[in-house]
Amino acid sequence: MRIVIAAASGNIGRRTAEKVIQAGAETILLTRHPEKLADLVAQGATVKPIGSDDTIGLIEATQNADALFWLTPPKLDTPSLCDWYIQTAMAGAKAVGENNIKRVVNISSIGAGAGSNLGTVSFSGNVESIFNQTSSNVLHLRPGYFMENFLDTVDSIQRDQSVYFPYASDHDMPWISADDIGDEAAKYLLDDTWAGQWTRNLMGPENLTLLETTAVLSKLLDRPIEYVQVTIESIQQRLGLMGATLTVQKELGDLFLALGNPNGIYATVRTPEAATPTTFEQFARNKLLPKIC
Repeated sequence: MRIVIAAASGNIGRRTAEKVIQAGAETILLTRHPEKLADLVAQGATVKPIGSDDTIGLIEATQNADALFWLTPPKLDTPSLCDWYIQTAMAGAKAVGENNIKRVVNISSIGAGAGSNLGTVSFSGNVESIFNQTSSNVLHLRPGYFMENFLDTVDSIQRDQSVYFPYASDHDMPWISADDIGDEAAKYLLDDTWAGQWTRNLMGPENLTLLETTAVLSKLLDRPIEYVQVTIESIQQRLGLMGATLTVQKELGDLFLALGNPNGIYATVRTPEAATPTTFEQFARNKLLPKIC
């Protein structure tokens, strides 16, 4: 079995790759940063320096592939994230069609298709539609809010014992580990028995508010960690300093508004198949605390 994994150097892509390699499949990893995957090459993977917008490169890299993992990589300096999502999806779908790839596992988002003003959530719906226009079997995994977003709070926890997000303190969110998303993606990439074009929500084991997450951190660190809600405008300004264009700042502002809406996409009803095993406490112990302590 030959499996191609796009955006392989990110948290989800790397975890997916690790599981596919462990299963013994021929694994082709696509990334703009091949140096980050040297350890996976040592385990038998092939790495190709191909970006998700490189149509010709994608077609070449996916020849004779049985399955494709797709995740739209973030790109702050693009003129428009909406256009970036469409451009890369069309490149991926072109490769799927040209090479008759039987199965595609796409990382989408809870709420994809729910509205046109939800930032990257809406753009994920566009990606789903583009891949559904192929004749392949396509699974869209729709995860909630990544626990790994807490890794960006290491400095603020060390500096002033606080974490900062643009959401109300009592807004409960479906936190999910990137490892669990990668595990699910790998499972479907390796399984050649499923068919059709469908979606599956992934919502972690439970919804938590930011006050509940900081309570977990306070217990684990044995010191009080405070949650501070910041404005979306302040985050947009920080994104600008990181190279985000004005349009991208607006699009991500729309995303933060959508994710913070108590009656919005995170009000999605939980079903048993949406649950994944890693708790926030397990994530914090295994990934966050080692960077703090």
